[in-house]
Amino acid sequence: MNIYKTIKQQIITALNNKFDTEQLNKISVERPRDKSHGDISTNIAMVLAKQPKTNPRELAQNIIDDITKAIGASSSNIAGAGFINFTMPLEFWHNNLANIIQKPHQYGDSDIGNNIKTNVEYVSANPTGPLHIGHARGAVFGDALANLLSKAGYKVDKEYYINDAGGQINILVQSTLFRYNQLLGKTTGDVPEGCYPGEYLIEIAQNLRKKHGDNLTEGDSELIRTYAVDAIMAEIKKDLSGAGINHDLFTSEYAVQQAGEIENAINKLKNADLVYQGVLEPPKGKKPDDWEEREQTLFKSTQFGDDVDRPLLKSDGSHTYFCGDLGYRIHKLRRGYDKIIDVYGADHGGYVKRITAGVTALSDGKTQLTCKLCQLVKLTDNGQPIKMSKRAGNFVTMRDVLNKIGKDVLRFIMLTRKNDAPLDFDLAKVQEQTKDNPVFYVQYASARAHSVLRNAAEAGYTIPDSYDILSTIKTPEELQLIKVLTQLPEIIEKAATSYEPHRIAFYLQDLANEFHSYWAMGVSKPELKFIIDGNQELTQARLLLVQAVANIIAEGLDVLGVKAVDRM
Repeated sequence: MNIYKTIKQQIITALNNKFDTEQLNKISVERPRDKSHGDISTNIAMVLAKQPKTNPRELAQNIIDDITKAIGASSSNIAGAGFINFTMPLEFWHNNLANIIQKPHQYGDSDIGNNIKTNVEYVSANPTGPLHIGHARGAVFGDALANLLSKAGYKVDKEYYINDAGGQINILVQSTLFRYNQLLGKTTGDVPEGCYPGEYLIEIAQNLRKKHGDNLTEGDSELIRTYAVDAIMAEIKKDLSGAGINHDLFTSEYAVQQAGEIENAINKLKNADLVYQGVLEPPKGKKPDDWEEREQTLFKSTQFGDDVDRPLLKSDGSHTYFCGDLGYRIHKLRRGYDKIIDVYGADHGGYVKRITAGVTALSDGKTQLTCKLCQLVKLTDNGQPIKMSKRAGNFVTMRDVLNKIGKDVLRFIMLTRKNDAPLDFDLAKVQEQTKDNPVFYVQYASARAHSVLRNAAEAGYTIPDSYDILSTIKTPEELQLIKVLTQLPEIIEKAATSYEPHRIAFYLQDLANEFHSYWAMGVSKPELKFIIDGNQELTQARLLLVQAVANIIAEGLDVLGVKAVDRM
C-alpha cells in the first residue's frame, strides 16, 4: 500500500465539498526532504491558491485542521511558502509494519498498471554468435523492467525477436559452410573476410556434419541456415537462463516474413495514404559513396515526429530493414498490446524516431511505444581491460562473465546505474565482500536479518501471531527503519512509471544501510539490541521488525531477479 497515495485520497475526500476536485487531484503528497519537518508533506495550499489574490499560507491555515483530522496525524505545521507537514502517530507506523509482515511478497504490489496488456521486447540479439557483455546489460535491464511492470499491475509478456532473416544470416550460412568444408579438407587458410571468425562455428559445423553427412553444398543453404540458427539460439537461451532470464515468447523474423506481415504493414500504410513515391534530400554532412538521387517508395514518418520520411523498398525492390521491422510490429500489434516497450543498445538511438512513427501509424495512434536505450559496459578486472574471447571471435561473452561472478552479482551490478548511463564493471571489485560492493551489502543485510531470527529461535524466542506487542516499538531508530520499509510501494510505482528499475537497487541499498546502522548501534547501546534478555515482549516486537526487513529486501530483490540469501 502506497501510504502517500492513500493519504492524498483522504485529503481529497475531506476537502472535495469545498474545492474543485480537478484541482485537488493535482496536489502532491510525499516525504519531506528534511526529516525534521515531519513524516508527510503536501503542497495543497500552493496548488489551490493559484486563484488571484489568494495567499497560500492563509489558505493552509484555513484547511490544516480538517486535513490533520482526516488523515489521523498527531501534529501538523505550516512551513515556507505554504507547505503543510504532518507527523503521524506511532499506531500508524505499527499498522504499516503489520501489513509488511502479513504480506511477505505482496506489500509492494500496485494496481497502477490496471492490467494493461504490455509487451517488453529485449535482447533480440542476432542469432549469429554468443551473447556478449553488452547484450547482458540490455537483457538484465529488460527483464527487471518487465518484472517491475508486472509488480505494478501490468499484464506483461516478455519477448525475444529472433532476427533470423537478412544479410547477417546469409553471412552466418557462409561462415558455417566454410567451417564445414574446413572439416572435410575442402578449404584451408584463414576465415574469409566478412565471415564470422568465432570458434563456436567449428562445433556447429561438426554437429552439422554428424547429422547431415559430408555432401552439403551452397544449394543446402536453407538447411544450414535453420540448423545454425537453432544451434545458436539454443546456446543463447542457455545463457539467458543462466542469468535468470526466461522469455514468454520467441518470434522469428523469418516466420513473420513468410506469413506476409511485411506486405500487410505496407498495405495498412497505403490504405491510410501514408506511402508515396518521392526523392529524399541527400544526407547531411559527407554524402555516402553509394547515395544516389532517385525516386523511392517512402513512408510519411515525418507526420509522426520523425526527422525525414523513410524508404520502404531498396533500389532492387527488396524491403528495407525498417520495412521488415514494420512487418514485425504489425504482427505484434495484432496480438492486442496497448503498450509496447523495446530495449535497444545505445547504437540504435537513431532508430527510435522512425520505429515510434511506424508503430503510431500502424496502430492508428492507439498503442504507445517506448524505446529504452542501454549504454555501453566497460568491463575490467582489477582495473585492467578484459581480453577478448577467442571462442567468440572479438568480444567477451556473457557466459564467461556469468561463470566468473554468478547470476546475482551480474544482475544487481547491471542495475546500479540508470540504463542510459555508461557502466563501469570491474569483475574483481563486484566480488569483494565490503560495504562498497552494493550487491554484497544488500545480500548481507538479508543474511544478517535471517541470522538474528535464527539466533532468537535458538534462544527460545518465537515470532508471535499477534501484532499488539508492536506498541512497544517506540525509539527513533526503530521508527526510522519502519519509515524506510514503508517506502517500497511508492518506489515501485515511481520506478514503474519512469521505467527505471535501478530505483529499486538504490532503495535496497538505502534500506540495507539503515538496517546495518541499527544493528551496529545495538553493539554500543545494549537497549537497542534485537534480543533483550528478560524482556520477551520487546524482543518479539523487534523480531517482527527484523522479519519485515527480510520480507522487504526479498520483495525488492525479486523484482531485480536476485536471490535474497539467508546465509553468507
